Amino acid sequence: MSSTDDPGNGVQQAAPPIAEITETPAPEVATPTGGSDAVTPAAGTPAAPAPADAALPDPAGEPEPPAVPSPAPAPAPPAAPVETVVSDPAQWGRVDEQGTVFVRTADGEREVGSWQAGDAAAGLAHYGRRYDDLATEVALLEARLKAHTGNPAEIKAKAEGLAGSIPAAAAVGDLEGLAARARAMVATAEAAAVEYRAEKAAARAAQVARKEALAAEAEQIAAESTSWKAAGDRLKAIVEEWKTIRGIDRKTDDALWQRFAAARDAFGRRRGAHFAQLDAQRGEARAAKQELITEAQRLSTSTEWGPTSAAMRSLMDRWKAVPRTGRDGDDDLWKQFRAAQDVFFSARAEQDKARDAEQVANQQAKEELLAEAEQLDPGKDLRGAQNALRKIQERYDAIGHVPRAVMRQLEDRMTAVEQKVRGAADAGRVRTAPENPMVASMRAAVTKAEEQLAKAEAAGDERRIDEAQANLATRREWLAEAEKSARR
Repeated sequence: MSSTDDPGNGVQQAAPPIAEITETPAPEVATPTGGSDAVTPAAGTPAAPAPADAALPDPAGEPEPPAVPSPAPAPAPPAAPVETVVSDPAQWGRVDEQGTVFVRTADGEREVGSWQAGDAAAGLAHYGRRYDDLATEVALLEARLKAHTGNPAEIKAKAEGLAGSIPAAAAVGDLEGLAARARAMVATAEAAAVEYRAEKAAARAAQVARKEALAAEAEQIAAESTSWKAAGDRLKAIVEEWKTIRGIDRKTDDALWQRFAAARDAFGRRRGAHFAQLDAQRGEARAAKQELITEAQRLSTSTEWGPTSAAMRSLMDRWKAVPRTGRDGDDDLWKQFRAAQDVFFSARAEQDKARDAEQVANQQAKEELLAEAEQLDPGKDLRGAQNALRKIQERYDAIGHVPRAVMRQLEDRMTAVEQKVRGAADAGRVRTAPENPMVASMRAAVTKAEEQLAKAEAAGDERRIDEAQANLATRREWLAEAEKSARR
């Protein structure tokens, strides 16, 4: 019996019985005594045709265009599975006592060979496998036609050959039915061939449209693009994609390539002109930056810290407004310009450091005076306390600036001493009256509004800043009115 392992790998024939057989290929008729058509035991049963023998090559000519614009071709659709064909030869033939093998047809029995190697059932099975091989070949062609793989015109030619050879084949089975299947494929393949030609034409038109789109894109790049690096890379990618598009006639393909090549050349000329102009602009930018470097070097030794700082900031703004001169050249110029500015700002930093040290010393001096003032007791000696406080205040005011962070704290301490002495001098008021609740509430509201403004400024939210400023102004006005009312 024959067997089919896989449609994609072919049909494998089982080993025949080791015995003498005599086969008569159609249309010859074998004699019981044997002769030139006798088959020896070594010959065995011929192997079944592999599906590769029945499979058709791809149509000659241009290759199929890829399904997608990709360098890799689209994978071919998988072959349709073909079921193993196993018939019952006993329904379609017999072996007589002399070993002659017959097949039944609509016109009667026809001799297809002889079997001298064993019992009649084995001989009938041998010729049945031959039929199965033919049926497998027909089924493979049907599967290819159904799956639209291969050229329908070649499938038609193969089917016509089978339709003509099957009725006279040396095999036992439904030869007429199998030949009818082959003839049916001829008509189907004819229609498929028309459809195939239409699909080829549509595929060719699609490939032409792809190249036309690429040529149009290149023309647009040549006319409009100023992203020189990205546009150049895209044109290179178009060339690679162009190579993957096939199936176009030479004349059309050459015309489209000329469009693309012309667009690429135009882009190259425009890019060259741009960089030539850019080189000229870089020369002008270099000259402008060298002038800024010279000016910065002249200001670097100035000790007029405020005006010179403003001038240096102005130079920096002007530097940023000048175009770049190129990566390497611009870095060198920047180092020279920054070095000149660093000379000035380093000197100012040293001056600021000396000033800070002086302010810290002033802070210590004022704190010593405040400690002395806070020891005054106007309750024991009011006049002495007033005179001592006045002298301390004169010495306090004569001391220079202190760090900004402690200025309010020192002033509050001096104010507290002044209030203590002034309160003792006021015989009618033994102690300071408690603050008006309305004033305290308004002052707390002002403090809260100030905190909200600080948070808005830290966040950089312009809308919140405007709202916080308006709210703070309103709260301050209310506080002023409350303080006026409390003094009345």
